[in-house]
Amino acid sequence: MSASVLYDAPGPKTRARSRLISVLSTAIVVILLGWFIFALGQPRETAGGATLEGLWAPSRWDIALEPELWRGLLWRGLVLGTLRAAGLAAVLAIIIGVLFALGRMAKNPLIRVPSTILLEFFRGMPVLLMMLFILLGLKVGDYWAVVWALAIYNGAIIGEALRSGIASLPRGQSEAAASLGFTGMQTRFLIEFPQAFRQMLPIIVAQLVVLLKDTSLAYIVAYPELLRVSYQLKDYYGSGRYSFTLFFLTLVIYLIVNFSLSTFARWLARRSGNQAVGATRKGNRKKGQAPTPPPGQLGTDTSLLSIGRPEGLTGRVQEDNAP
Repeated sequence: MSASVLYDAPGPKTRARSRLISVLSTAIVVILLGWFIFALGQPRETAGGATLEGLWAPSRWDIALEPELWRGLLWRGLVLGTLRAAGLAAVLAIIIGVLFALGRMAKNPLIRVPSTILLEFFRGMPVLLMMLFILLGLKVGDYWAVVWALAIYNGAIIGEALRSGIASLPRGQSEAAASLGFTGMQTRFLIEFPQAFRQMLPIIVAQLVVLLKDTSLAYIVAYPELLRVSYQLKDYYGSGRYSFTLFFLTLVIYLIVNFSLSTFARWLARRSGNQAVGATRKGNRKKGQAPTPPPGQLGTDTSLLSIGRPEGLTGRVQEDNAP
């Protein structure tokens, strides 16, 4: 059923009411945002009775010009801390996700049932508790506690996403692979997993973005990631007026990295879709299938009218179209 049957087109009064609501909502949001920015810029007193300048005062942002600040945030905090842990954890999470997906889809209940129990257990366990258990129970360093906790938790979620992607594929693909002599493992890795990765790519990348943000929980286990380095820099400069500046710069760094990952995911999904369409068209040309005629050609090309018609009818059509 079309949308025009379910919903009537809005009339002039409805459109005017919608425009009025949109304008009022936008005005309210702008006013609240302006008030919030103005309030942050006002001087305020601390608990000790000292008066601090507003958050937009130039004296609060002069450390942004110091190279030592950016060396600490970008190199020690982002590269050596956050990205080093998140990069290895992302690779391990994808591998663990594939293993969980294989275990969940196994025909043998001795493999499927334990895999399901472990997957649900790790999905329901908080990442911070997992870091603490690995750090205290396995007696490993803070780096490996962070990496394994992030990898196991996000691997469980990625595994469930891959299983859902494979379950959504047409059953005829696995049956056709079996008729061609493919084993079950070959069908999984050569046919089903590539399609599941392509379908679930936005979910997987979104989960990897969550993994990157969850590295900030490593502050509790004393791992020097970006947030902990910003705390250390606050203590290094020894002044409370720089706290907002450091945390704001940390937020901007996180936003830039996450936006870059999201942009890369959209580009990769678009590129994968274009390659799939190109491969389909190329396969049709190899099979000798006629391309779809452009609009209007069916009414002017009499050769297309002869397809599937008797000879007498074809000749009559040609005589009618003759000048």
